[in-house]
Amino acid sequence: MSSVGTISRVAGPFLIARGMGGSRMYELVKVGEVGLIGEIVRLDGERAAIQAYEETVGIKPGEKVVGTGKPLSVELGPGLIGQIYDGIQRPLSVIQDMIGPRIRRGVTPPALDRKKKWVFHPEAKKKAKLLSGDTIGIVQETPLVKHLILVPPSIRDGTIESIAPEGEYSLTDPIAEIRTVNSLEKLYLTHTWPVRQPRPYKTMLPTDVPLLTGQRIIDAFFPPAKGGTATIPGGFGAGKTVMLQSLAQWADADIVILVGCGERGNEMADVIEKFPRLKDHRSGRLLMDRTTIVANTSDMPIAAREASIYTAITLAEYYRDMGYDVAVMADSTSRWAEALREISGRLEEMPGEEGYPAYLASRLAEFYARAGRVTTQGREKRQGSVTAIGAVSPPGGDFSEPVTGHTLRLTRVFWALDFALAHRRHFPAINWFMSYSEYMRSFESWYENVGTDWPRLREEAMSLLKEEEELKEVVSLVGAEILGDKQRCVFEAAKMLKEYFLLQNAFHPVDMFCPINKTYHMLRLILEFYEKAKQAVGLNIPLTQVLSLGVREDLARMKIVRSEEFEKASKEITRKMNEQFQQLTRAAEGESI
Repeated sequence: MSSVGTISRVAGPFLIARGMGGSRMYELVKVGEVGLIGEIVRLDGERAAIQAYEETVGIKPGEKVVGTGKPLSVELGPGLIGQIYDGIQRPLSVIQDMIGPRIRRGVTPPALDRKKKWVFHPEAKKKAKLLSGDTIGIVQETPLVKHLILVPPSIRDGTIESIAPEGEYSLTDPIAEIRTVNSLEKLYLTHTWPVRQPRPYKTMLPTDVPLLTGQRIIDAFFPPAKGGTATIPGGFGAGKTVMLQSLAQWADADIVILVGCGERGNEMADVIEKFPRLKDHRSGRLLMDRTTIVANTSDMPIAAREASIYTAITLAEYYRDMGYDVAVMADSTSRWAEALREISGRLEEMPGEEGYPAYLASRLAEFYARAGRVTTQGREKRQGSVTAIGAVSPPGGDFSEPVTGHTLRLTRVFWALDFALAHRRHFPAINWFMSYSEYMRSFESWYENVGTDWPRLREEAMSLLKEEEELKEVVSLVGAEILGDKQRCVFEAAKMLKEYFLLQNAFHPVDMFCPINKTYHMLRLILEFYEKAKQAVGLNIPLTQVLSLGVREDLARMKIVRSEEFEKASKEITRKMNEQFQQLTRAAEGESI
């Protein structure tokens, strides 16, 4: 039963209400005559502390507070894909059509369109026994997403008493009736779920399948897993936002949930303007046909910012339950943590490190723990995954600050963005010495299907980069004059690896995405050139002659060769390389005679 109380104190978006007996933590309430949305964040007897999701100007003591009896929940059903929501699932496009570009207080349109009709194809039969997670029917939500209408988790099992025939139905039309032990439940195309409660699944599966991203440095050296966790820390200007947008566009996920959590308004506006025009590389259709955006900019209420990542991860779990691989991109969890710090300060809680609440680590853990690759509920053998990728914005690029520190302990992939690389216009600006992936060993057998020598190539490439770094230290102490051709060969090969392979242009029509087979062959060809160069230098062939070979230009242009033409180009590069090195060797042998 909903409670009714009165406001006794107002301090910005933070309110105290009395007479709230029977209320629960995180219950949604409506505040004042305008019906502002708020959430109970602390209870003390009949006294409730409420965090409003909207501006409280004009709200005064004595006004009514009405409890809804429900926690903050999201509406789940057809129509989520292609939408742009705020942190509490208010559709921004609908609000714009209603009142303009600014959200007005008390405006809470339904998250999903009640008037739109969806073509429902029944799958279950009358009198069939169904479990939670079984399929009732199918709706084609977008050309890329087949939306399964499942028995909600709130219904454990039952028998279908009636099911609607194939046809068009709105979200308010019942499409089935299921008899449970206690009652007869009507089922609709939609249901609700509390955002802070993880959706159930049957079993957790090992994370042994990589989430391919089309970014060479990630796929070759630091791959994430489907159902895994990853973080991208970096200071301002290091390329976090572009990196996340590239991952959203190119990652090997069926569904993408993009969260702008406390981002600057101009950056979020750019995303909202650009994403509806982007093409999905696999299908050729619009990327928004498999994307949902949760936008909560820095000038929007902080309570909605704090809720935004839970809203996003709940949407992701919903599509995971249908058997999809879902990627959640959160930019950035630092600004989410700042909202948590502000709310904690208003509650007068004891601050922890740098003013963040003592429970910062556990809240971050709650978010990342909801990632995973699972067997879903129900009799059907479906597997789905949620991959959580969070950007962190450490002040001054300090990776030791609390949000970055806790995130590194919770995630298994670390892509360290380096401002020095960004300053040199080397993008992605991922530092190959600081970054790591704890999944790499689990993927070895998978990568061997791409190329049997993949693990060896990866180790050789990392060794080359480390050897170059060590030589740099020597050069900085005693000068470059002491280096012989063997050491200079290391420098030149490392330079080729960085410029021809690790450097990738996110705005080039070909280089913005690199398939895994092309990544493998590019790495193989560069290291093959290095091996032949070492052998040539060992035969006293001057390094200048090696570097003047024409095949180097072909290696430099590999990245802009189209995927469908690359196999042929790769064979041609191999032929040229063998031929040119053989000519070089024969000429050197002839001179020695």
